[in-house]
Amino acid sequence: MCTLAACGGPQSALDPAGPAAEAIASTWWLMLGGATAIWLTVIGFLAYALLRGRNTRALARPERLIVAGGLVLPTIVLGALLVYGTLNSARVTGAGTEVDLVVEVTARQWHWQFRYRDADGAVQALAVDELALPLGRMVEFEIGSDDVIHSFWIPRLGGKIDAIPGRINRLRLRANRAGPMRGQCAEFCGLDHAHMTFPVTVLDDAAFAEWLAVRAFGPGGDNAGAAAAAGGAAGPARAAGNTTIGARP
Repeated sequence: MCTLAACGGPQSALDPAGPAAEAIASTWWLMLGGATAIWLTVIGFLAYALLRGRNTRALARPERLIVAGGLVLPTIVLGALLVYGTLNSARVTGAGTEVDLVVEVTARQWHWQFRYRDADGAVQALAVDELALPLGRMVEFEIGSDDVIHSFWIPRLGGKIDAIPGRINRLRLRANRAGPMRGQCAEFCGLDHAHMTFPVTVLDDAAFAEWLAVRAFGPGGDNAGAAAAAGGAAGPARAAGNTTIGARP
């Protein structure tokens, strides 16, 4: 029980709160179970070889061991993982799912800027080092960087993806349940890399609308100071054609 207790927490990929993270966690548990079964099988064969009471250096049919252990078993295991990963990929990437909200993410040394866009693409709210998501809604993140390579990662919601200067990568995530979550930069980006984290809050529709209203972005709005502190409203250059949808588990 003490070991399993370590699988929870605001940054635990093994305590998923969305479909992408659930797919990644289930793959991890499957691989752990398979690796454990293979290890026990090898230990069983080893114990049999040592305790069978005959010459352990001589094999009656060594070619069978080579074919079974070196060809058949790896082909079955790797083939099964390939099929499982392919069938599970849509849950990880969110491909083919309608997007409910677009958030532009700009990484800088050493903070995160989040710009919420409306249906027309206009910026409606701005937040720095804090992220709020609507419960049960698919969110597409447009992720870039203004200086060095960073990596955007919310372990409880999905995989990580790089924030690269001059390039925009897209990542789709959905939070199916609320709870303590934290995102972080997963790529060493300088001396204060360890402090480049942000809390993630999952809100129902009414609370999320109120959260956006407080951080409304516009000329003379309450968020003008936050925009200046974040380095202005200009985000990273949007390079046409440089897009990626997906995540690294």
